[in-house]
Amino acid sequence: MEIILLERIENLGLMGDVVRVKPGFARNYLLPRGKALRATDENRRTFDQQRAQLEANNLEGRKEAEAVAKKMEGLSIILVRQAGEAGQLYGSANARDIADAVGKAGFTVARQQVRLQRPIKTVGIHPVRIDLHPEISVDVIVNVARTQEEADIQARTGKALIHSDEEETTQTAPAAATTETETEEGSAAGDEASHEGAGKTEEKTE
Repeated sequence: MEIILLERIENLGLMGDVVRVKPGFARNYLLPRGKALRATDENRRTFDQQRAQLEANNLEGRKEAEAVAKKMEGLSIILVRQAGEAGQLYGSANARDIADAVGKAGFTVARQQVRLQRPIKTVGIHPVRIDLHPEISVDVIVNVARTQEEADIQARTGKALIHSDEEETTQTAPAAATTETETEEGSAAGDEASHEGAGKTEEKTE
């Protein structure tokens, strides 16, 4: 399906670009979220007429996002979770948890803006990308720990606090992947965009 992008989409294109994507990706993600229009003759004319206003709105949104990004630089949030001695969480920390914590820190962020490939399942320090605008993003530090005290220790050392044989040792925790949104829609967006937008297809051979 051919669509007209109404904003920059990572790995797909810029505002005004006409690109071909899979129908499901367009119907389930791009079109309902107002990120694109079907590339019909009528919509092409409509976009041409509204392009100047869309670009002005995008510029204003970018300026606002840049201002917020500066305030969010160095932001660290703490998520207290139950975990085993080896640091494995009894459950996980997901994009909604991170968005809520960022909100408590004074910044309004939707879970769809949290670029998390998979939920965080270990204690430790995890850098996570937040998309404030299609062209502006910022990294926040997600400090996942069993207690506030352990979170403070991890913040000072930059390492996960692991208990072993009743003794405390430190071990570097694996960073959470932050390239895609954790939700199904966002995950699908990243997968489809990386294939369709780049204009490449991968052939699998046995």
